[in-house]
Amino acid sequence: MKGRIHSIESMGLVDGPGIRTVVFLQGCKLRCLYCHNPDTWTMGGGTQVEASDLIKKIKRYRPYFEKSGGGVTFSGGEPLLQPEFLLESLKACRELGIHTALDTAGYGFGEYEEILKYTDLVLFDIKHEDPKQYLFIAGQKEDKSLKFLEAVQNAGTKMWIRHVVVPGITDSEEHIVQLAKKIKTLQNVEKIELLPYHSMGENKYEVMNIKYKLEGVEQMDRKRTLELTALLHRELGQDFIERTDHRTESTTLHRIG
Repeated sequence: MKGRIHSIESMGLVDGPGIRTVVFLQGCKLRCLYCHNPDTWTMGGGTQVEASDLIKKIKRYRPYFEKSGGGVTFSGGEPLLQPEFLLESLKACRELGIHTALDTAGYGFGEYEEILKYTDLVLFDIKHEDPKQYLFIAGQKEDKSLKFLEAVQNAGTKMWIRHVVVPGITDSEEHIVQLAKKIKTLQNVEKIELLPYHSMGENKYEVMNIKYKLEGVEQMDRKRTLELTALLHRELGQDFIERTDHRTESTTLHRIG
């Protein structure tokens, strides 16, 4: 089975537990305002690769996975847009005993139940809890994302929640309170991270001659992001604790127990 890959990061440290190989699959139907990889959008881009050849590359890093509790994260783009290739790769990783994670906004073509059988962790990107704001941010309705989220809940797959905080769009306290309410409806959430908006991908839009819709928006203040994380913690209650990574200067919420 062949798939299209944008790139591979061999020693990732932020996309799941431990040291990870992060496979960025090509193609995405969303057009998020803050996307820093517009070069992943087209389905026909990237490099065509056999799943078996990809697994050979991944196997080289098994010693690092085993020592650190790491594994493989399939990201994008949107990995769910290549379900057959993704599934074959996930199955091969499972056979090798390699931990698998899926970094996704949940906007795919289906086959979720089968895909989730071979997925140990879902890193789920919540764009917004309000349908109108979701459409504004992502350029698509949230319907497909909700179907995937339902499949994750049915499968009981562990989840990490990610949410990008953008000045003037998702940085209000009222929004964070509503976000907490949405997260409370979800089962098996182990970790939550608020990601401060940055504009590091803006130059790619210039090269590709695409208008950058957040031009002029300042990068999110990290101190304010920490304050909003503390608010989110208060809203979620005592089931979570705050942990600070001094290496990345970020604070995340972790479920107790």
